[in-house]
Amino acid sequence: MKALLQKQRDAFVAEGFVSAETRVDRLDRAISLLHDNRDTIADALDQDFGNRSRHQTLMELYATLESLKHAKKRVRRWMKQDKRKVPLPLALVGAKARVEYQPKGVVGILGTWNFPINTTFSPLAGVLAAGNRVMIKFSEVSPATATLMAGLVASTFDETEVACVSGGPEVGAAFSSLPFDHLCFTGSATVGKHVMRAAAENLTPVTLELGGKSPVIIARDSDLEDAAVRIMTGKALNSGQACLGPDYIMVAEDQLEDFIAHATKWTGEMFPTLLDNVDCCSVINERHLRRLRSYVEEAVSAGADVREINPAGEDFGPQEGAYKMPFTFVVNAGEDLKIMQEEIFGPLLVIKTYEHLEECTAYINSHPRPLGLYIFSRDEATQRHLLDRTVSGGACINDVMVHASIEDLPFGGVGSSGIGHYRGFNGFKTFSHARAVYKQSKLNLQRLSGMVPPYGERADKVLARIIRK
Repeated sequence: MKALLQKQRDAFVAEGFVSAETRVDRLDRAISLLHDNRDTIADALDQDFGNRSRHQTLMELYATLESLKHAKKRVRRWMKQDKRKVPLPLALVGAKARVEYQPKGVVGILGTWNFPINTTFSPLAGVLAAGNRVMIKFSEVSPATATLMAGLVASTFDETEVACVSGGPEVGAAFSSLPFDHLCFTGSATVGKHVMRAAAENLTPVTLELGGKSPVIIARDSDLEDAAVRIMTGKALNSGQACLGPDYIMVAEDQLEDFIAHATKWTGEMFPTLLDNVDCCSVINERHLRRLRSYVEEAVSAGADVREINPAGEDFGPQEGAYKMPFTFVVNAGEDLKIMQEEIFGPLLVIKTYEHLEECTAYINSHPRPLGLYIFSRDEATQRHLLDRTVSGGACINDVMVHASIEDLPFGGVGSSGIGHYRGFNGFKTFSHARAVYKQSKLNLQRLSGMVPPYGERADKVLARIIRK
């Protein structure tokens, strides 16, 4: 990996200025790679998950292609120098200032298993648009996809442009410790801390997308049925294995049963059966299935109100290859339970009840800042109230997760849910160095004004004139 990094850095230095044509060409090749191999990619992801909806994989590819196409269409505009104002009297004598967006060099991207294409190729759009070289490590938890993508990248790009490395956690740790010019990681907060610690040894700037427990607030004035449909549709994506997936819902106590009825009905309409349903994504592996089941078992043992959505009354006993479990609500779970302390990343949802809306903001503010905040209310004053009294990476009003698909919006977390942004122009700026450039005028005003040693009366007069409120 060190040798590959040096090859890319040498090629970057030798290339010099990276033209718009070169950047567009690299983006074009990334677009063709995903578009032309979409069926093979869907097969690989289905193999990794045991069962992953082909439609959901194609939706992931669609969203990723939109990131790449958005960057390709706008890269020339993004590359333009940004003129800045020069103060008087320097501006009068021809001094000029500008910002040039310069490629950083070699960027490392660490993807994750739940959306292995999007978490690598979506930031890649900004990386390539900014003119960088890149090394990618796909997650070892989705090995078929990682192997396929490594081969496709090798057949599409020279290794000095875009290259993949393979391996388990030890390779990931070594990858994080390489002296990249920028490192982008998507994954858990626990691993994110190790990545940031390793990057710090080289003072490598990082972009970390870390997830967290994203809350949903359902105000009393909201359309309960519509809220239930939108929340459960979002939760159904990848069977809840999404960093932006809703983790817990806060609903008025007197609306709890109506909400659960609407949510149960809609989930049953989406998935009348689960075990043999190709539209219902499996849990990625047996280890994660055991983890999710342990959350439910602990809640049941603690006497929590646990409600399964199992329309066909199927038996979710021992399974091989495709690991599934029913969508499940845990109502008013105790704060000491693991389901309340850890990111769920599966088809489980906690529902908490409230009497007054202030209870929601107080609870959210007493916990780590989430990646997403979802507000359901038809009242603009209520929407504004909740936005102003909480902090989150992003927010959606009257839907969940959709903000991440808007290329003109920055995507990222805050605090424990992440650092930095990518997507669109924000991604281009993240992976560029904003170099300040000042061009001095021919006249030496400093010398003419007496503002050079030995200082005297002229300097005193100048300072007296310019230092003011």
